Amino acid sequence: MSWRISILDKSPVAENETAADALARTLSLAQQAEALGYHRFWIAEHHNTPQLASPSPELLIAWILGQTKRIRVGSGGVMLQHYSPYKVAENFNLLAAIAPGRVDLGVGKAPGGLPLSTRALQQGLNQQEKGDFATQLAQLDGWLHPTALAEEEAVRATPLPQVPAQGFLLGASAESARLAASLNWNFVFAAHLNGDPELLREVITTWRAHSFREVVVAVQAIVAPTQAQAEALAEAVEVWGVELANGQRVTVASEEQAYAFARQAGSEPLRIARRAQSLLAGTAESVLEKLDALHQQWGIDEFIIDTPVADGAARVQSLRLLAEARQHRKVAV
Repeated sequence: MSWRISILDKSPVAENETAADALARTLSLAQQAEALGYHRFWIAEHHNTPQLASPSPELLIAWILGQTKRIRVGSGGVMLQHYSPYKVAENFNLLAAIAPGRVDLGVGKAPGGLPLSTRALQQGLNQQEKGDFATQLAQLDGWLHPTALAEEEAVRATPLPQVPAQGFLLGASAESARLAASLNWNFVFAAHLNGDPELLREVITTWRAHSFREVVVAVQAIVAPTQAQAEALAEAVEVWGVELANGQRVTVASEEQAYAFARQAGSEPLRIARRAQSLLAGTAESVLEKLDALHQQWGIDEFIIDTPVADGAARVQSLRLLAEARQHRKVAV
């Protein structure tokens, strides 16, 4: 197998658990991921969501870097619309100085929450002054990769690490792929949010036409000892697309969240629909076969695995079974 596997973790809080329990499991999972041969361990950003304990990936990244040795650790991703590109650059330059060659900066365009939390995060910010997302990303790239500055009072996003954080744009459109390529960033296609095969083809084709960088795809996958167990866990997973009259398009995890987003945004929903299930569910061998088929068809170099299971033991088991089966295949070849 010539493709890599990595993990996207959202620190889900299971029933009868605390946020502290969920965060402790995230750290333990990162340490196990390192031992099991996963390439990266990424933390998502979600706001005002009691079921997810990860609003600040930068803090968790620092914690995990200090208690692992080799695995790359990063954000999947920082929701740039809420923050100063300069401050994001400072945060990730500091992390890259702490752990040279191990830090990833994944950046997303989505809000990472419903409109009420977005308004709270952006209170006092001048969005017109910030510019659109492409402008903000270009500013961030400039802070991370400064040109030679001779002026004594020039502004820099210090510290300037020897090995800057590796930049990734997370997106689900050909437009996002072109934007990443224009800045020479890596790109991750978010198939875990929109697994439409035709969109996957369009985005990968666009990416290859504009960049020589690798093809990285995020997918949802649940592995269990039996097919029936995996399918039972997968039945609870939902992905809903929301399109509003004000032009906003977002992805949420339930119909209830979809209508709540529209209400909080104060905009008429033009379309709210559950997306077709693109989750890979089954035994470790069957999921590996599906991943390998995707690799063979599209030349995917790396899969970022999102396991959307709240139960901690089931999630850890899923990721362990997948990695162990992959290691066994490599040894057998």
